[in-house]
Amino acid sequence: MGEPLSQLGIGLEAGPATPLQRKKALIALLVVTSVWGATFIWMKQALNSLEPEIQDIGRFQVVAILVAARFAVAAIAMLVLFPKARAALKHPEQWRGGLILGGIMLVGFVTQMIGLEDISPSVSAFLTSLYVVFTALITVIFTKSRPSRALIVGVLLATFGAGFIQGPPHLTWGLGEILTVICAVFFALHIIYTQKITQQLEPIGVTQTSFIVVTIGSFLLLLLIGGGRSISQWDLVFKDGVFVQILCLGIGGSLFCLLLLNLFQRFLHPIQAAIIYAFEPVWATFYGLSLGLDHWSGWILVGGGALFIGNIVVEVFTSADEEE
Repeated sequence: MGEPLSQLGIGLEAGPATPLQRKKALIALLVVTSVWGATFIWMKQALNSLEPEIQDIGRFQVVAILVAARFAVAAIAMLVLFPKARAALKHPEQWRGGLILGGIMLVGFVTQMIGLEDISPSVSAFLTSLYVVFTALITVIFTKSRPSRALIVGVLLATFGAGFIQGPPHLTWGLGEILTVICAVFFALHIIYTQKITQQLEPIGVTQTSFIVVTIGSFLLLLLIGGGRSISQWDLVFKDGVFVQILCLGIGGSLFCLLLLNLFQRFLHPIQAAIIYAFEPVWATFYGLSLGLDHWSGWILVGGGALFIGNIVVEVFTSADEEE
């Protein structure tokens, strides 16, 4: 099990890995971004079907119900599919790790949801993409060492590419913007804590406990704001095919992606992982174009190109350093 979780510092380095493990990790995290890109479509379809409920009880309550249902589906599926997930429920260290990762995820989701009430999706995408920068800054602060030039270039290109793929954001500072920046900080913390915790604890087990934490946390937040107390509110989960979208979000966006992330991110530097995750809006834009939900613009090439070049720079120079 490694050192006790109480002794964990911030995770800062890639775990011991062979070149083959690194290649598998790169492929795995790229697959994660491709599925995460689709979650934008699934959530949008669900919210479009629930427009009357949004008008009735508010966007935040509806999204909180969807998040709780999404992670409940993921948690139940994990329990059914993986003996290690069931075994993890008996170990306090797994719960402590899950509380950290799940708590960070929940704060990130909630601040992003509330922020979206006041800002456009393009501004939200740009500010959320700052998690790449925050991952680098937090890593530098705790390691007291400067990242390589390749990582710095990769961070800048990834942030620009992810933020500008839909065109220059029209940014003014208000509560929505501030909350979304807080969201980006917590997404960065999730990447960093994932790095350390999954090197010390069984990844399947801590994935399971984090799902339960997010599910319970979402439910408690609902109760705190006066929602979720009526069975009729939870019935929206089964309205007009919404449950199909929740299944996609739970099995694809949560179980598949977060399990893959927890299994493979530990073999890469956390800053490199953050740069790879920045590909998510590229996939979201691609799916949007395919389904007629987005319109083509030259910024897609500019943003996608910057992301691609940033990742290539990091991978080429990281591999060269390892060979030396």
